[in-house]
Amino acid sequence: MFIRRETGPAFVRLPDGTTLTRSDLPARNTTRWVAHRKATVVKAVEAGMLTLEQACEMYALSAEEFEIWRGGLNAHGRRGLLVTKIQQYRQP
Repeated sequence: MFIRRETGPAFVRLPDGTTLTRSDLPARNTTRWVAHRKATVVKAVEAGMLTLEQACEMYALSAEEFEIWRGGLNAHGRRGLLVTKIQQYRQP
């Protein structure tokens, strides 16, 4: 069996001073995307731990879906990633 190694750093330091490691990433087979899991993936891409392409492949995301997560997180914090808040935060 071939085991695929991820490229990129094993950990990154985030702007708030915390450290994000590969073990903090959600499992590849994640199907229930709660806000903190979405935020972790976005932070990993923004910090350079994963490329956008790697994240999309790992989690079966479209680039559009990832960009919606990134926009929600950057504009409203983790609350912007809550499914129940999407319509409230959506631009007219």
